[in-house]
Amino acid sequence: MDAETMTLLAKALAIGVGSIAPALAIGFIGMKAMESIGRNPESAGKLFVPMLLGMAFAEAIAIYALIIAFTL
Repeated sequence: MDAETMTLLAKALAIGVGSIAPALAIGFIGMKAMESIGRNPESAGKLFVPMLLGMAFAEAIAIYALIIAFTL
């Protein structure tokens, strides 16, 4: 394998592995928020902002993986 092939493989692995955990985290955050709202509908206003913040922080990790893939 030449250097260009290894670089492309490293980029693919960086974005692939780096996006698995944030995707799962965003899914679990949304799942638990919807479960909580289903159990107590009055809590929707209190849960919305923390849910969005948690999803944004999880998405930031995926963006870091994308930046690493671009810099390789």
